[in-house]
Amino acid sequence: MQYQAPDQAERDRFHQGTSDNAFRYFGAHPVDENGVARWQFTVWAPNARSVSVTGEFCDWDRGRHPMVKQFDGTWELRLDASLFSVERDMYKYGYPEAAERLTAYKYAIEGADGNVVLKADPFAFQSEKRPNSASRIHSLDGFVWHDAKWMEKRRTWDALHSPVNIYEMHLGTWKRGEGGRVLRYGEIADQLIPYIKDMNYTHVELLPVMEHPLDGSWGYQVTGYYSVTSRYGTPEEFMDFVDRLHQNGIGVILDWVPAHFPRDEFGLRRFDGSPCYEHPDPRRSDMDQWGTCMFDFSRGEVRSFLKSNAAFWAEYFHVDGLRCDAVSAMLYHDFCRQEGQWLPNKFGTHDNLEAISFLQELNTLMYWRFPGIMMIAEESSAWPKVTGRVDDGGLGFGFKWNMGWMNDTLSYIKLDPVYRKYHHDKVTFSMMYAFSENFILAFSHDEVVHGKQSLLDKNPGDVWRKFAGLRALYGYMTGHPGKKLLFMGGEFGQFIEWKDSDQLDWFLLMYEKHPQLQAFVRELNRLYLTMPALHAVDDSWDGFQWLSVNDRDRSCLAFMRSAGRHTRVVVCVNFTPVVYKDYRIGLPFNCELNEILCSDREEYAGSGLYNGLPIKAEDVPCCDLPASACVLLPPLSCVYFTVKKLRPFPKRKAKDAEKDASIAEKLKAEGGRLRGGE
Repeated sequence: MQYQAPDQAERDRFHQGTSDNAFRYFGAHPVDENGVARWQFTVWAPNARSVSVTGEFCDWDRGRHPMVKQFDGTWELRLDASLFSVERDMYKYGYPEAAERLTAYKYAIEGADGNVVLKADPFAFQSEKRPNSASRIHSLDGFVWHDAKWMEKRRTWDALHSPVNIYEMHLGTWKRGEGGRVLRYGEIADQLIPYIKDMNYTHVELLPVMEHPLDGSWGYQVTGYYSVTSRYGTPEEFMDFVDRLHQNGIGVILDWVPAHFPRDEFGLRRFDGSPCYEHPDPRRSDMDQWGTCMFDFSRGEVRSFLKSNAAFWAEYFHVDGLRCDAVSAMLYHDFCRQEGQWLPNKFGTHDNLEAISFLQELNTLMYWRFPGIMMIAEESSAWPKVTGRVDDGGLGFGFKWNMGWMNDTLSYIKLDPVYRKYHHDKVTFSMMYAFSENFILAFSHDEVVHGKQSLLDKNPGDVWRKFAGLRALYGYMTGHPGKKLLFMGGEFGQFIEWKDSDQLDWFLLMYEKHPQLQAFVRELNRLYLTMPALHAVDDSWDGFQWLSVNDRDRSCLAFMRSAGRHTRVVVCVNFTPVVYKDYRIGLPFNCELNEILCSDREEYAGSGLYNGLPIKAEDVPCCDLPASACVLLPPLSCVYFTVKKLRPFPKRKAKDAEKDASIAEKLKAEGGRLRGGE
């Protein structure tokens, strides 16, 4: 990326917090100066006593290349490109080691405290591979994209009313090469693209690919916000990864960490010997639970750093969305802090007013500059209007993870089925707020680590019940309003928790039940992708209707999904290991039900029970609905039916109406239950 010198207006924007292009002049950039190739270095360190550029190219001599301080607290320097030439020291190191050594650099900063510290470049486009921590000069120019068709289509894409089925993954542990070798971006793409297409996912979501020093942080403690992690290859290789996914109709979402950063000495903390990126008061800056520092959103330079970073990934890497991590930690000053450990705002409350305005400005910016992008909040509290319009007081995100649904559902699934009737509300209460935000239903990596068990192992009982229960859970999730996200391994029944040091247990596909579960998820995803009733109306009651909601004694539920004139879908779920041969559900009109998916079929490792023939509605009221039908519900199962609307039932006589009233009273007295033959 060629250096673009900032004018006074752009400098002002950076300091005021309104810049979204700071990466064009901060960091290291190639520049042509009167026909001579040079590299321009620019860094913001307002309180530093001195700053110099150092590295292997000058034998780490801190005094050889001093930078010049500008009036606004930035430091600048130009160096001849020949200093970083591979040919210069090939005889000494050989290639490619010479390139790696000679292009590495850091800033030697004599801080306001008098200490000299080597700092990585906050705006570096490439970083050394851990355990090394230097930045590397790198130009991002020259890559040729081939995803114009995808990008043009994305501009007018309506995410809210389209299928969004996300496969969340960690690049380093999805699959590995021989001897446990970590694969490069291109090698991952070779295997990932056919897999995602075969499994009918629409997007992949990557745990942070920004440079981070510790593998065990999974990328959530970032030291190189503008650097693609070197663990899996170069920035251009990652560009090619995204490009190839786009050409195959697969979107790419990145996890992004705008809340906090680690305390590593070479990172952002006390960057110039004083707090620059963090608040000077530890009651605002220190996040002891995570061992990190919170960004100071009251500083314009910090706001510009993060806004520019979000725009950078969308512009230079064509990513289709950013999932903002730990939004709750940004919204509340007292998040994970005890009384006396936090500083209230000017009104004496715990709301982080500066972070709120930052998020509103960020989302406004991203949707304006990059139409069709998805801005997603991982927000665990009940903060109102996370996905609401900014001009209506909302934060402006496009989607929010439904953490309440996830917590309630998984706590319910862990229960022995005999006790589930006492907690039936955990799988029905979500509809009380399902349309308050634009939700994504997420079973993420966070739910299969730290002793929480894998999704398969959360289900109680023997192996058969675990698999049956997981299939039922996935069926319930897919039918429930909201976009979908599943962490890798969940689709084939990873039995143990996710390990961040090894690949998934793909060998399980050689054993029974695992490939059958994978086949079930594949078909479930196909239905979700191809049937508008399951995805087109996720934001209102127009797309959802309960058919059986209060049957806590049998731990069953049924509902109908619809989308205008498209084929309606009825979803029935049985959360017990009991077979219900004549389970009556209410229906809003006369219709015919045809089973299109049953998790208990033998091909999915079930017991082989299913509804083989069309089921006609009866002129019998049920669950406050005028009609009903009896369906077979296998044990621990979900069953999907298409709905063919028929002509209304003949007008009933007075005697029949009295009988209907009697049946309705009986139904009400039994808590909404009516068995076949009653």
